Amino acid sequence: MLWVGVDVGGTFTDAVLYDEAATELRYAKAPSTPANPTEGVLHALQRLDVPLKEVRRLVHGVTIGTNAILERKGAEVWMLTTEGFRDVLEIARTNRTELYNIKSLKTPPLVPRTRTLEIRERLMYDGSVRIALDARDVRAAAEKIPPLDNGALAICFLHSYANPVHEQAAAKIVRETLNGWFVCTSSDVLPQFREYERFNTTALNAYVGPLMARYLATLRERLAERGYEGQVFIMTSNGGVSTAERAARLPISTVLSGPAGGVAAAVRLGSLLGTRDLITCDMGGTSTDVCLIEGLRLPVTNEQFIGQYANRTPQIQITSVGAGGGSIAWLDAGDILMVGPRSAGADPGPACYGRGGSEPTVTDANLLLGRLSPETLLGGRLRLDGDLAREALARLGERLPGLETHALAEGVIRIAVVRMVSAIKQISIAKGYDPRDFALVAYGGAGPMHAAFIAEELEIPRILVPLGPGNFAAFGSLISDIRHDYVRTRTLQTRQTALTEILAVFADMEKEAGANLATEGVALADIDYAPSLGMRYLGQSWELQVDLPRAVDSIAAIETAFGEVHQRRFGHKGDEPAEIVNFRIAAVGRVAKPELPAWRGGGSLPAAPQGRRSVYFDGSFQEVSVYERDRLPAAAMLAGPAIIEENGATTVVPPRWRAVVLEFGDLLMERETS
Repeated sequence: MLWVGVDVGGTFTDAVLYDEAATELRYAKAPSTPANPTEGVLHALQRLDVPLKEVRRLVHGVTIGTNAILERKGAEVWMLTTEGFRDVLEIARTNRTELYNIKSLKTPPLVPRTRTLEIRERLMYDGSVRIALDARDVRAAAEKIPPLDNGALAICFLHSYANPVHEQAAAKIVRETLNGWFVCTSSDVLPQFREYERFNTTALNAYVGPLMARYLATLRERLAERGYEGQVFIMTSNGGVSTAERAARLPISTVLSGPAGGVAAAVRLGSLLGTRDLITCDMGGTSTDVCLIEGLRLPVTNEQFIGQYANRTPQIQITSVGAGGGSIAWLDAGDILMVGPRSAGADPGPACYGRGGSEPTVTDANLLLGRLSPETLLGGRLRLDGDLAREALARLGERLPGLETHALAEGVIRIAVVRMVSAIKQISIAKGYDPRDFALVAYGGAGPMHAAFIAEELEIPRILVPLGPGNFAAFGSLISDIRHDYVRTRTLQTRQTALTEILAVFADMEKEAGANLATEGVALADIDYAPSLGMRYLGQSWELQVDLPRAVDSIAAIETAFGEVHQRRFGHKGDEPAEIVNFRIAAVGRVAKPELPAWRGGGSLPAAPQGRRSVYFDGSFQEVSVYERDRLPAAAMLAGPAIIEENGATTVVPPRWRAVVLEFGDLLMERETS
């Protein structure tokens, strides 16, 4: 059986092939094609050199929705809402994002009030009907909407989370009227209370819906032309996968699709190596994504934003910063050196790519410092031009007289590192975690090149560099389970509620989840359920998510679990009554996982170096050994300074660091203590 995982990045599209019969992994990269991402995917698959007819499972991480939202290139969205609630998106939340800036402007809504139409209907908080829906009102509203190619409509009625009947009826009517439009309902996208968050998440789903639907339809068609007969699975933001059909219906669930694959793979790596607390650092061509993992649990949240827009679908807590290999170095008005967030991307790319880019980037700086080799074929085919990198940095240095070009290049790297360190501090120190208690997992095409410098700043003692770090997110999508998340809003006071009532809600949700997973081919015996509750003390406005054991046995146990979460988050807990506002279930359909072979690197360490070259460290060049990773034997230990090269990534082992090859070929880097 052959399995394939694909991840589309800002600069490269990565692919991983697992051959079950041979128990081996194969990697490939191809330049991303932002104008038509399908081409980049097909090129990466072509470089794997495998007949798609023989592939039985294909999982794909996408960035279509993310890019559309960040670049404001989504569909024109219209909305139907309950009479009197036309301005929910316009009002939004009244908290100010910039407290001391009196000139700051509120983010404009995705759907302006001019495209929001009111429908006379009304449900109460318990789902009972106060004013029945009149089909004639819905048809009249639909007739006011001008004809559009690839238009999108979001239907958001008050209290539809308690009873979806009005939204479902309206959706059926408008699909008949607005033929070919993408139509979604809030009760399908996010069936929970709080109108603004529910309406906005639904609007985001509609905003990217037509684009995602077209992309997935084209991808499946092109794959079928090349012989692929299996189902296409899509990596989702919660760390699981779903079918392409479900992703086309709920595209908002894919906004962290690519980065989520890397985090899922890091959890599996930590499990194999017995390392339970991890900080991931995924540095690609455009950005760096970081995530804190405690106890090998995926940190899934419902409180994230995409750009400046609230997105309340379940997603891994990933923080991104605009510091990647393609991040551009520039000088501000005061001639202060800056790096990012603007990126050279895949086209034209860094200056050293020789594709017309002229601005210096982090990749150009690494090439000039010798950490990348001009002999290296980036992505297997792209040779880097050191002269173009030097010229780009020299032009930048003309405004900084007295600063030698190599020192400038090292400054570019240090500033990029500081930006990544700052992102890691946000997810660790700012939330009460000491990064020194964690291992840093470095991957992405540029992650292992900068990992030691990041670790030094944070005093992190250990770094894990997985096998195939440049394709690690694609590997993560390949090994991820199918996951669906369900939520129901129901307000119950714990001290006035029987445990059987709470368990009955969970049992009903599990029944629904099991039925849906069964339609996707998952056996009931392969489904795991993770229940949780949204809880708060009486009088509080916002809830905390409380994970529960599968066999919770008392109300007291639920209150104790909530108190522990409250203590961790706010530093105190109370004895006052608590209430439940949301019930949640994560339903995970287990899939077969690749059996990773023991590391087969051959030869001995003395025979492993493929040469030496001058590399710039701490203000001067040093002659260092350059190793080919595939030739390193198991248990080999390398003392820095050293360079380890492989297809798709380069690992830099600076002075005072050492690297050890582990059982499955992963690298463990540690700082020397003496």
